[in-house]
This record gives sequence, C-alpha cells and structure tokens, in this order.
Amino acid sequence: MLSDLLFFALFLAALTAAGLVLGPYMAGVFTGRIRYLAPVERLLLRAAGTDGTGQRWTGYAAGVLAFNAAGFLLLYLVLRLQGYLPFNPQGFGAMSADQAFNTAISFMTNTNWQSYGGETTLSHFSQMFGLTVQNFVSAATGIAVAVAVVRGLAARSTRDLGNFWVDLTRAVLYLLLPGAIILAVLLVWQGVPQTLAGSVTATTLEGGQQVIAQGPVASQAAIKMLGTNGGGFFNVNAAHPYENPTALSNLLQIFAILVIPATFPFFYGRMVGDRRQGWAIFAAMAAMFVAVLLAAYFAEGAGNPLYAGLTEPGTGMEGKEVRFGLAQTVLFEVATTVASCGAVNAMHDSLMALGGMIPLFNMLVGEVIFGGVGAGFYGMVLYVVLTVFLAGLMVGRTPEWLGKKIEAREMKLAALTLLVMPVGVLVLGAASILTGNAAGAVQDAGPHGLTELIYAYTSGTANNGSAFAGFGANTVWHNTMIGLAMMIGRWGYIIPVLAIAGSLAAKPRAEATAGTFPTHGTAFTILLVATILIVGALTFLPVLALGPIAEHVSIAAGQSF
Repeated sequence: MLSDLLFFALFLAALTAAGLVLGPYMAGVFTGRIRYLAPVERLLLRAAGTDGTGQRWTGYAAGVLAFNAAGFLLLYLVLRLQGYLPFNPQGFGAMSADQAFNTAISFMTNTNWQSYGGETTLSHFSQMFGLTVQNFVSAATGIAVAVAVVRGLAARSTRDLGNFWVDLTRAVLYLLLPGAIILAVLLVWQGVPQTLAGSVTATTLEGGQQVIAQGPVASQAAIKMLGTNGGGFFNVNAAHPYENPTALSNLLQIFAILVIPATFPFFYGRMVGDRRQGWAIFAAMAAMFVAVLLAAYFAEGAGNPLYAGLTEPGTGMEGKEVRFGLAQTVLFEVATTVASCGAVNAMHDSLMALGGMIPLFNMLVGEVIFGGVGAGFYGMVLYVVLTVFLAGLMVGRTPEWLGKKIEAREMKLAALTLLVMPVGVLVLGAASILTGNAAGAVQDAGPHGLTELIYAYTSGTANNGSAFAGFGANTVWHNTMIGLAMMIGRWGYIIPVLAIAGSLAAKPRAEATAGTFPTHGTAFTILLVATILIVGALTFLPVLALGPIAEHVSIAAGQSF
C-alpha cells in the first residue's frame, strides 16, 4: 500500500513538472512566438482560405460548428462507404446508418464512444483516415476553444478572440502531432503493432484456430491518449495486449491522457500575466484528483464485502487488470474519467460498486478535474464564474474576476450550462426507461443495471466515451439518443463559454481594491472546489443513491442480484 501511494505521489509530481514545462511552450505557440513550422502553417491556412484575421466570439463559434459539421459528414460517408474504399484487407462492409451516425458524432465531439468492436467492424482506412484524423482535429478543436477563452480573459476591451482556423492548425502542428509521433514510437518500442497487414490465423496449443487482428494500432493509440479521445483500435481498448502490452506502455498512456489538461492552468497563468491564478486552478484540480484517486484505490483495495476475511486487503483482483495490478488499474480508471478520454485498461462494469461510482462521479461534475484537452479548462472557467459570483455575494459587492465584472449576462450563460449534464443524463436516461429501451440494454438486474444505463448517458454527455461493459448500446434508440447526448454535451458548453469569453474580453479591466475577492489564494481554491461539489455533485446524488450506493449497501447486507 505504501509503495502504491508513493507511486501516485511521484506520478502527480511528474505531471506537475510537465505542466510547468509545457505551459510556456503553449503560450509561445498560441501567441505566435514559436513557429518552427511556419511554412507548413501558412500553406494550410492558405488552403483553408483564411488570412488569420481575428474573430468575435460569434465568428469563432461559427467556425467551430462549420468545421464539426464537415467532419461529421466526411466520417459518416467513410463509414457508410467502407466496403468500396481501400485498405480493407478483411473485406468489411458498410456500418449501419444509426451506428455510423453515432460513431461520426462520437469522434467529431471528441467522445469516442464505441458501440462496435473496432477489429471486427472497421477497415484500416476507416481507422486511419476516418477515426485517427478526427482524433487529431476534435482534440484540436477543444484546445482552440480553450485558447480563445483564455484570450478573452486576458484581453483589455476588445472583441477579438483570435482566429479559430489559426488556433486549430497550431494545436495540431505544434502540440498534438509532435507529441503523438513521439508516443507512437515509444509504443512501437513496447510492442504495439503498426502495420497495414490484415488479420493472421494462429494455431493454439490445443490445436484450434484463432484469428488475431492487427493493423495501424500505435498511431491511433498515441493520439487517442494524447488528445483524450479514447477510441480503441480493439474492442477491449487498452486492456488488449496489442494496444497496451507492458507496464511502461500503460504508464505512458496514463501520463499522455493528463499532460495537456494539466498544462492548461499554467498556460492560463502566463497568458493573464499572473501565474498565481494558474496555480490556484491547478491546485483545485489536483486536490480533487487526489481525493477521487484515493477513494477509488481504497474502494477497490477493500474487495467484495461478501468475501470479507477470505482475502487480504488489496489482493482482490476482480475488475482489475492482472498485468498491471491494483495501483495502475485504478490510476488508469481515474485518469480516463477525470479527463474526457474514455480509454480503459479494465472493464468498469467489474469494479466494486463504490469503485465504479468514482468514474461516474468524475464525469458527472463535468470532467473539470483536469478534464479533456481544452474542454476541462473551459469547463472549469464556468465554475470559476459561479465561484466568483458566490464570493461577491459574501463580500457584498459586484463580483470581479481578473478586474472584470461578472454581471447578469455571464451568470445566465454559466447557469445555462448547469442544465447540460442533467438533460443529457437524467432526461435522456429517463426517456430510455419510460420507452422500454433500457431493459433490453442492461446486463444486470437491480441497482447495477441502473448504473450501467446512467453511466452510458453520462459518458456520452460528458464526451468521455468509456462504458460499463455490460450495457448493450448498439440499438437504433441508444445510437440515436447517445449521439444526441454527445452533441448536447459538446456544444452546450462550447457556445456559452465562448459567449462569456467574448463578453469579458470587451469589458475594461478595473484595478483591484480592498474589497476585491482575490482569485489566486487558498481561500479561492477551497471555495472553487466547494462550488464544484455542491453544484455539480449534489445534482446527481439521488441517482447515485439509487445506483452504486444502493448496490454497495445491498452487497454489504449479503444481497446480490
């Protein structure tokens, strides 16, 4: 146990150090000071037909929506026409219309929810040109939006949030592409395949035949982690030995999930000219990360209450990946759900009731505990607005953040985003139950079955993509409804937060006074965490009580379903 806790501490220290190094680099990239690929950048922007002129928030949002729509259409056509396209050694045919709709929405929104098995459904062309391309550009879209929001916070009386096409291009060229190349090479070194060959047939020790899928795995695994996408080449994702063969590859993938999200607070601190501001937000993220990590670790380490006394604490491996042990399984579980990644190295459906509640909780609070690439930070911005408003009420003056007044417009927009998760999770989940579509999809009876359903719609709305493995999502109803949840979860945050950024950018910055609540100290960090827990977590306490909490209590009482 002590060695595991030391491992967690070293991991967080390494993550913090990486953020401190990458923060200045990102600031240089998005202010145009770092441009070692300037000729390529100019060529791409010229091809896109843009001169890089700054945009108001409405123009920036229009660019995001137009690019997303084009990405959806292209990927949908690739999936539907797969049988006629090249690099299809297995001869796979077209994906069904509803599943292609769900998959195209999923990868376009950086969710990467998969209601299919990659190695039995998709050709190499679909994996590379379809999914991997979206892994890059959907992640770059989230980064670009977050960069625009930071500009709005740092600006002084301007309506210019930057240019979406420039930010998108720079995010790919200077951040995602170099990082993915490095990670892919490391994964190949560790034994992850990277080939265009088709499946091979092996003879087992018993004399049977086994078909072993292979393909361009390393390239997709690298960007799925670095871009917090999560869509695996194989059905069982990072639990597959071809996708995640060693303890080192496992650790590299966990680190890749969190490194860009952990960098954003430090990037923000540099952009606004006060690094203490970034440290305050990073401290809130890190504190919550430690809390949920330890909660998951001890919940899983305790094992099944029905077998109390039969095993030593920490030795029960149900739901854990035996190749990596308790610590690396739990760290992966937490990392992938505090970020909007969704990759898994063990099946969450097999976790203990409370252990399975932790990833659900991580998503329900809006994935702001580091969060996805860019998405976590702009989600945190909304909670900061709410926190500053509450602080203003407590000190009896107009709330201010970075010298800019938080007024009715910003509060209405922030409050609007509080409806995103309840609508996507509770409303669409309830509709599935009332229409009878939930009963045929869940694998288990009782509260665990409810958790499977709620997890699926939470994962979609939070743009995460992980799943309780027992949920059968490949139906017309769930492909459509979860696709809708993914759209609500993506644009329901992006549009309001860009509007807030545009509003704040246009405001003059006032000097701080004795009555200004500082947003860079310990008191602010504590209040920010409290706001997230009160506003985010308590909204879903009833459904958590009916699902994982009820399951835990039942098991402790000796009841199983």
